[in-house]
Amino acid sequence: MSKNQEFMREAIEVSMENIQQGGGPFGAVVVKDGNIIARSGNSVTRDNDPTAHAEINAIREAAKVLNNHDLSGCVIYSSCEPCPMCLSAIYWARIDRIYYGNNRYDAADIGFDDNFLYEELRKDLKERTIPIEQLDRNEALKTFAAWKEMEDKIPY
Repeated sequence: MSKNQEFMREAIEVSMENIQQGGGPFGAVVVKDGNIIARSGNSVTRDNDPTAHAEINAIREAAKVLNNHDLSGCVIYSSCEPCPMCLSAIYWARIDRIYYGNNRYDAADIGFDDNFLYEELRKDLKERTIPIEQLDRNEALKTFAAWKEMEDKIPY
């Protein structure tokens, strides 16, 4: 068995443990330099947090372990193909590579259908299900101007 398979099996084991603890069937591990630095399951219902997907939780844990928001050099193994939110977080964290077990269609078969999100993202803003409207842009731009002028900012 390859190291990649071992790490994937760990993510799958985390998802099974999570089910047994009353959580969703999702698990993720973050690996750096061949070592697991974070592992987590989905805790949406346990934490009453709609963002507490396995990948997000594992990313948060890895960032704490490394004391850095930049997870370059890390790889994430997820028991399921990341949803759009998790995929975005993976990109923002600058994780180098993603491995996944189940795909989005397998998830849809058990009631976790993210296809509507993929469809929403393709729509023009005015056509989306949740109304979205720009408001007070000139006021908001002041914060961007202040950030741009800051000399000691930490870019991310």
